[in-house]
Amino acid sequence: MNNSKIWLSSPHMGGGEKKYINEAFDSNWVAPLGPNVIGLEQDLENYLKENVNVASLNSGTAAIHLGLILLGVKPKDEVICQSMTFSASANPIVYLGATPVFVDSELDTWNMCPQTLEIAIKDRIKKGIKPKAIIVVHLYGMPCKFDEIKSVANQYSIPIIEDSAEALGSTYKNIKCGTLGDISILSFNGNKIITTSGGGALVTKSNALKEKAIFLASQARDEAPHYQHSEIGYNYRMSNICAGIGRGQMEVLENRITKRREIHQFYKDIFLNNEAVKVFSEPNSDFYSNYWLTTIVIDPNKGSKKSREDVRIMLQDANIESRPLWKPMHLQPVFNNSPYYGEQVAENLFEHGLCLPSGSNLTEVEKERIKKVLNCI
Repeated sequence: MNNSKIWLSSPHMGGGEKKYINEAFDSNWVAPLGPNVIGLEQDLENYLKENVNVASLNSGTAAIHLGLILLGVKPKDEVICQSMTFSASANPIVYLGATPVFVDSELDTWNMCPQTLEIAIKDRIKKGIKPKAIIVVHLYGMPCKFDEIKSVANQYSIPIIEDSAEALGSTYKNIKCGTLGDISILSFNGNKIITTSGGGALVTKSNALKEKAIFLASQARDEAPHYQHSEIGYNYRMSNICAGIGRGQMEVLENRITKRREIHQFYKDIFLNNEAVKVFSEPNSDFYSNYWLTTIVIDPNKGSKKSREDVRIMLQDANIESRPLWKPMHLQPVFNNSPYYGEQVAENLFEHGLCLPSGSNLTEVEKERIKKVLNCI
């Protein structure tokens, strides 16, 4: 029996990537600029619609960093950030010498709780520092309650960075995630729904902000025949080779979304009659998730004899990768002095939740291997 490793979410090439990569080699465009970079930006703008402007960068983290700079975040400022997320959502706040203020999740979408967000804003203002920006995440591809969050942000005139790293192809009220924020970001890391091997993008409705982002991402080189710099810049632009991979991946994006949603249904069917396991799903028709990762919560109060960690180890013993949900940022040692607002929603999800293999290239044989283990819960 084939017992090869089943990964959580591995890259899935479509075949068209080589065409764009070969064009880059044939034309010697291998630097962090070139036709594929521009082409990928246009492909994304056409896909996302909403009259957005896209700057291709070398990571989603770089996009958040530049987004914060574009919003004027400075040392000693405060930025509100969703606690339940990957650390890349929060790290760029610290890059700038600012302080992250973490906010708990709500149970419908596992994303930032709008009510707790307002409590945090009021308290920070009472303490003498109005937050400079809000970073909200669409966790595992599930859109956040954006209208409610935006209403709170508007009330206090605080801009939103929409971290859509996990949500390309998801929609909120029929509008693509990655177009909702004042500034939005995408990630094309190797485990994402489509990949450029490593890469990301900054999305904005303002062409001027896009051009400023590209300027900063290209070492902030002034217009001059020599190298002259009036601002601090960064080496954040995407390479033409990576962008070529992305152009090929854009051709199969809709297929990848369909496959991920089919895998989500596969897991729902497995746990249909298991009251102890809840498969995280869209709360209503306003939310359309790409189900980048299918996740479950195991409720010990509903008869389960297996903990989240028991299941993870069972899968590991079968050479199947799974992963606990994101450990909330306010529980991370590196952020132990940062303010936190909320209760224990994110903490409980982390304790009982598990990410299951969700790659669009899962085979039927691999799915049967996974099913055999999960049927033992």
